[in-house]
Amino acid sequence: MRRPAAASFALNLLAPVALSAAPGATPPPPPSIPLRPVHTFSIVARDAATGELGVAVQSHAFSVGSGVTWAEAGVGAVATQSFIDPAYGPLGLDLMRAGRSAPDALKGLIAGDDGRDVRQVAMIDASGRVAAHTGSKCIPAAGDHVGVGYSVQANLMDNDTVWPAMAKAFEATKGDLAERMMAALEAAQAAGGDIRGMQSAAMLVVKGVSSGKPWQDKIFDLRVEDNPQPLVELRRLINFQRANNLANDGDRYLEKKDDAAALKAYAAAEALLPDFAEMAFWHGVALANTGKVDDSLPVFAKAYRLYPKFRELPPRLSKVGLLPADPKVIARIVAAK
Repeated sequence: MRRPAAASFALNLLAPVALSAAPGATPPPPPSIPLRPVHTFSIVARDAATGELGVAVQSHAFSVGSGVTWAEAGVGAVATQSFIDPAYGPLGLDLMRAGRSAPDALKGLIAGDDGRDVRQVAMIDASGRVAAHTGSKCIPAAGDHVGVGYSVQANLMDNDTVWPAMAKAFEATKGDLAERMMAALEAAQAAGGDIRGMQSAAMLVVKGVSSGKPWQDKIFDLRVEDNPQPLVELRRLINFQRANNLANDGDRYLEKKDDAAALKAYAAAEALLPDFAEMAFWHGVALANTGKVDDSLPVFAKAYRLYPKFRELPPRLSKVGLLPADPKVIARIVAAK
């Protein structure tokens, strides 16, 4: 099967890099191009303070995040939409990883793509260089705006105020990259959004510097596949992810024997999800394991009220070293009210 022209061009650009890494190796073929367009609005951005890179999107298309959103820590982020060619995602990241700027990578891929007129693509690299392309045959209302450290783009919108509203919201919002991108999506919807309505949304945020372990570099990796209010659901998931990130921080602090920092992180995680039994339960476990059994009892009691089956877990955790091996302590924890 013939590769898409954009993919062939990118493979030519990357050939010296690929050959130097593995003589004689042939790069894998890119994903196939779907015939159905993915009309949507999206943002790619970099946080100047942290170096975090991200991409976020909403569309009246099922599972929009599975094709539109691409990012790699220390490399860049890509949004590929309209009559989507998913190859722009991995190949754009390949080019940026090989040292090309986002504008150069996008320019090269567009130049080699016979379908460039129906594509809408944006890329940002780890240095904050950014570029966007809106093909002449993208369905109106369609357009993009490239700002400092971000780009917003949209096609098949209700009106042509959508992407300017995104830019204004992103620039005006305080907070981390996820919060600022979320504000841009919400502003797009408030301005009219996709003329067909809403169905799915996604957000991907990665660290500014690669750890060499991609699974550790994703700060947010969230997708709403099918929902009548995808942005409402995406914001709810972002809150859950923030809490889980804090709990994970607490785990790492405990490993480093920094009990004070760990308990602060666990408490903050529980505060974000006050009605979630799981978060309260593990906060209680952390308190008990750092010698604060008395403080843990009301936290355990809260978890039991929210989900009574958690009362059965402390003896099991004690058996495997996740709670103190002291029957009296465990009895107090189980009886917490």
